[in-house]
Formats: sequence, structure tokens, C-alpha cells
Amino acid sequence: MDYLHALFSRLSLAEWILGGMMLFFFLVQLLFYFTVYDKPYRYEKKRPPHPLPDEKLPAISVIIPSKNNSEELEKNLPFILEQDYPDFEVVVVNSGSTDETDMVLKSAARKYPHLYHTYVPAEADSVNEKKLALTLGIKAAKNEILLFTEAYCKPCSPNWIREYGKAFAGGKEIVLGYNRLVIDRKVPMRTFIRFDNLIHHLKFLSMALLHKPFMGIGRNMAYRKELFFRYKGFSSILHIDGGEDDLYINRIATGTKTGVVLSPESMTETYGIDNFFTWRSLKSKYLFTKQFYKGLPPCLFSLETFTRYAFYLSVAAGVTVSLPACSWLLTGTALLLFLIRFGVQLIVLNRNSRLLDGAGYHINLLCYDLFQPLNNFRFRQYATKSNSLRR
Repeated sequence: MDYLHALFSRLSLAEWILGGMMLFFFLVQLLFYFTVYDKPYRYEKKRPPHPLPDEKLPAISVIIPSKNNSEELEKNLPFILEQDYPDFEVVVVNSGSTDETDMVLKSAARKYPHLYHTYVPAEADSVNEKKLALTLGIKAAKNEILLFTEAYCKPCSPNWIREYGKAFAGGKEIVLGYNRLVIDRKVPMRTFIRFDNLIHHLKFLSMALLHKPFMGIGRNMAYRKELFFRYKGFSSILHIDGGEDDLYINRIATGTKTGVVLSPESMTETYGIDNFFTWRSLKSKYLFTKQFYKGLPPCLFSLETFTRYAFYLSVAAGVTVSLPACSWLLTGTALLLFLIRFGVQLIVLNRNSRLLDGAGYHINLLCYDLFQPLNNFRFRQYATKSNSLRR
């Protein structure tokens, strides 16, 4: 006791303040990891099997906007059209394509009678071209449940639609899913790109599970047709370039009526990310529309980023101050808190990744954790500049 008393009594006021800051930021970070980032894994592990007979599954329309994606459509459409589901159709909207898209769709329609395709008129507004394509697809859809994906995506299993059907049979109005990025090993920063995609999904899927939904991704999500007309389509976001998936969900989602699907069979995969710049283009549109999000979750994740850097800085300052002064208590506390947080982070992200993405993280996680917010900031500037030039 005398030894501990001596250690504590040697701490200066500055060291006490640094120690308090470290502990505070450490606890906030742990709170985020245990209550938010780990939520999808715990939800899926506790979810009991819920088989439903075919007669209880709702009819579903899969809607796919496409612009110059003939090769992707030819490769991915069979995976969607041959789903194991009792009652569904696929609606593809050809948005002014100049490649072989029309030929691919006509050929597929001869083989699959439940494929319907339409097109966006050539004189359509280029800023809202995708919103118009989706609106045409939604109006053409025969069924109440609308399931969205992209031409460059494919389902991970023949039961993809079935997983959504079960969720809507439970009374949900909106259902959000996970989209993997399939990236060749030769692509630079491949593991970081997958890490960023994992974190991005954990944020909005976790908040949906906590009844605070704030966005979704059009590569794998669904909602009721009635909801689209109730909110007058995309009228509230027509002045914004993009946002037809994430920002639209931000405007219409409600807590208890929004669900998620996290089983391996419910996921889709995105192909075609063959370099860093393709990924930047894909990600930047979400970073641009992020500034228009409403609600508490975006502020919470800004707090998470702030406390993350504040924790690293306070640890670095604590070690820098305590080592010359031989204040081993502060040094030990700083290193212990750092190692505990890193260990929790490894466990939480690796087990969520095994469930959703398949990648594994080790010491590289520390670099990714520090670099990701800076990269997002850089991409957001790029997206803002690109959108201002287009207008």
C-alpha cells in the first residue's frame, strides 16, 4: 500500500489530467465497440432459425438500374433470375446504354419469362437519371416488395430473395443487407478497402438494429412499394446529385419497421473494383451525400472518430510526458489501456468480418484505424469538387 501511495503521490497535476483523459476516451471507445460495432455479430448468432413455407412468403420484384453494364448483366443476371423463390420478377431499367445492354436483355427475356426490361428516355435529366430509372422500375414492378441491387452485383446464394421474403413476412417496411467487395489480390490496398467497407456496413446495420436507421446501400436493400409512394418518390432529394439509396433511406426509415438480414445467404457481392480509383468513385458518392443526413447517428459516429484520435493522442502524450519523469504508473496505464482497446477491437472486428466479409485483421488494423478517417476526408473533398464541376 505504501508503494502504491508513493506512486500516486508522485503524479503531477498534468499527469492526473492526462490519465483522466485517457481513461475517459478509452471508456467511450469501448462503449462504441461493445454496443455498436459488435451488434451485428451478436444479433446474427442469437437469431433462431426461422423457416417459412412458400405460401407465407410475399411476392417480390427485384429492380436493377443499368447503364452500359452489358457484360456484368450477362454474367450476373442468371444468378438473380434463377433464385429459389416461389413468386418473383426481375425488372431491369436500361438507362441510356450505348453498349450491348438491350441485346443482352432481349436474349435473357426469351429464356426467363419473369424478366421485364424498360428504359430511360434519352432526353432525361442527367443529374437525376438514376432516380428516374429507379422510379420507372418501381412503377413497372408488379409486386409490393421491392428488392434493389446493381448490374455489377450478384447474390451470394440462390436463397438471397428468400432471406428478404422472410424479413418482410415479419412485418418490416425496410430491410437492409450487406454487400461484399470482391477484389483481386493484385489491387493495391485491397485489405484496407475491405476493412473500410466492413466498418461502413457495421455502422448503418448496427444503428438499424438499435432502431436508429440512417442509411442503406442500393447494392442490397429492399422496401415496400407503398412506402415509395407515401413519401412521393424521390421528390425530397431531387435537388441533390445521388442519394437515391443512402439519403432516401435516411429520409423514410423508421426504427421498429426497419430490419436487417445478415446471414451469408442474404448477401450480395460487388465485382469490378480493379484499382484504387474505381473504389474511390464508388465510395465518394456516399461521402458527398453524407452531409445531408438527418438524425443522431451521423453525429454519434463523428464523436467516435473524435474520441478515437483523442485517445491515441492522449496515450502518446501520456507516454511522452511520463517516460522522462520516470512516472511508471502513467506509462503503464497508457500502454495497458492501449493494448486493451486494441485487443477488444481485434476481437470485435475479426468476428464480424468472419460473419460478413471473410477478411482477417492483425497489426494492420492499427494502421487502418488511424488512416480511414483521413482517407474519408480526402475522398469527401474529391466528391464535393467532382459534383461542383458536374453542375
